[in-house]
Amino acid sequence: MIHEPPIDILAEKVGSKYSLCVVASKRARQILDNAQNSGAKDLPNNEKPLSLAAEEIYDGKVTATKY
Repeated sequence: MIHEPPIDILAEKVGSKYSLCVVASKRARQILDNAQNSGAKDLPNNEKPLSLAAEEIYDGKVTATKY
């Protein structure tokens, strides 16, 4: 479960809690795939992909777009 940054703030950044779930899970999968493709067995500092995705959303590095 994500405690930091707060879920309500993350949901505001992407539009809704549903959008947050979709965006965070897709970004977490990308992070994990990139790590595996580069030959790494674990992420730096043993961080979890979902936590990294949440931090990126909070920092504005990842945004949700409508299509």
